[in-house]
Amino acid sequence: MTSSPSAPARTAFAVRAAEAGDDLPWIEDGSKVAPTDARALSRLFLDRLQVLEEGTREYQYARNTLIEMNLSLVGFAARRFRNRGSGEMEDVIQVGTIGLIKAIDRFDLSRGVEFTSFAIPYIVGEIKRFFRDTTWAVHVPRRLQELRVTLARSKEALAIVLNRQPTVKELAADLNLTEEEVIEGLVASNGYIAGSIDTPGSDDESDAKGPRYAETMGEVDPALDLFEDLHALAPLLQQLDDRERYLLEMRFGLEMTQADIGRELGVSQMHVSRLLSRTLTKLRVGLLSV
Repeated sequence: MTSSPSAPARTAFAVRAAEAGDDLPWIEDGSKVAPTDARALSRLFLDRLQVLEEGTREYQYARNTLIEMNLSLVGFAARRFRNRGSGEMEDVIQVGTIGLIKAIDRFDLSRGVEFTSFAIPYIVGEIKRFFRDTTWAVHVPRRLQELRVTLARSKEALAIVLNRQPTVKELAADLNLTEEEVIEGLVASNGYIAGSIDTPGSDDESDAKGPRYAETMGEVDPALDLFEDLHALAPLLQQLDDRERYLLEMRFGLEMTQADIGRELGVSQMHVSRLLSRTLTKLRVGLLSV
């Protein structure tokens, strides 16, 4: 039994075999093919793919091997987006692979274009579409998403010319838009990124350990509910007679017991209870009718 040839020898044999019109060479793992060999083999596989019947085993083998051999293009394109700060790199690779598959399915050797030059725009376009559709913190219409990009470019260009940030009127004139459209685009831009409340509250990098936004945000003051209740209760208290107000002051202001109030007024505790109940019912009915 003869020993199997080395990887370079197998690759050279595969190219010669394909050029001679033989069946496509068997490649166990296309992702392990060196980029220089992948370029030559891709031309052969793409040429054969155009004449193979879609859905056959041979077609699937050629297509899948092409994908594996050119995954390095996806990695190359994905590195451009590693600092976008949104989404996992695994997701970007998956989306870029979809672009690669589209490029394989639509490539035509007769155009005389290198497959690499043809595939990269497809891969990059698919990744950009992914970021455009998934990195907005809130749903924004596509028209406003595209307007955000246009406004950003205009602001940058005008800032250089004017040596300051442009006004809405200047942006509108530069883009031939109405001021209302510019304002709508600027407002929509706020939906692109949702800031974390754990982000430092200062833009100064030297103050990175300063208070977080969460520590500077206001909280609901529980005393506000009490203030609203007292504000609504005040005119109702004015409608009580002196004895009823004095009774409430002793019970809730001085926090006296019903027995102590009874001794103060010279009445029984039971009578104090009935007086309090009647007075509180009067106030309760008044509050519910406000």
